[in-house]
Amino acid sequence: MTTATFDPVRYKQTTREQWQAAAQAWDRWSPTLEQWLGGATEVMLDLARVSTGRRVLDVAAGAGGQTLAAARRVGPSGAVLATDIAPAILALAQATADRAGLTNVVTREMDGERIDVEPGHFDAVISRLGLIYLPDQHRALTGLRTVLRPGGRLAAIVYSTPQTNGFFSVPVSVIRERAALPPPTPGQPGPFSLGAPGVAGRALRDAGFVDVVEIRLDAPLVMSTAAECVRFERESFGALHQMLAGLDESGRTAAWSEIVDRLAAYDGPSGFVGPCELVVVAGTAPGSTT
Repeated sequence: MTTATFDPVRYKQTTREQWQAAAQAWDRWSPTLEQWLGGATEVMLDLARVSTGRRVLDVAAGAGGQTLAAARRVGPSGAVLATDIAPAILALAQATADRAGLTNVVTREMDGERIDVEPGHFDAVISRLGLIYLPDQHRALTGLRTVLRPGGRLAAIVYSTPQTNGFFSVPVSVIRERAALPPPTPGQPGPFSLGAPGVAGRALRDAGFVDVVEIRLDAPLVMSTAAECVRFERESFGALHQMLAGLDESGRTAAWSEIVDRLAAYDGPSGFVGPCELVVVAGTAPGSTT
């Protein structure tokens, strides 16, 4: 079987392009995102010890739902810097913060593997479904450790395994089969790259974090129907569009049709309930906590 060579530079370029294109849709789906991810976000902020007066860095912030939650926690005496590779989606995050009257939020276009800030400046680093898409996760985590003060905390949300995330793994498997894509190689970024038991925690420890914890959370994606779920994913999931790039229009249409059919297995009397398990992983930057 032919093995495709992974090109991290091209991958980042494509990722940026996809999120530039999906920014408006991702922002429109914000209420759904917060209903789905809100509980895990609060656990992440708790583990990062985000509280009044803290300085927080948000990596791969996207449209900024977790940015706003952090900004409300830290209050006017704290600050949140939201970073992302796609400026279009950051602009929406900033606009949302401005409408909410949160003057303690600043956004900056920045690669998560190359965080250009003063070492030791932040009390907490957070990332919601962002670390999984960074090509060099070890480099990213090592760099994030250096921007934390000693005793500062990093906490992130990632997907667990494909088996426990049918709402996402079904589309991935359909597209992979139809586009004849090879399976991801070890270490390659993707939605489930940190999801196997112990993998996310080991990644933090390898990057120098201590007091590492992992919490697994059931977070089903609840929508009206499977068709609505597919519309959500089709409009705003950049990773799926990257995978579909090798298919022509008719091939893409056929793939989405099959995805609707297969996700219909999760339709029921109460609507669509898509299986989703998240992992919240956290660790401490070593050194004195004073």
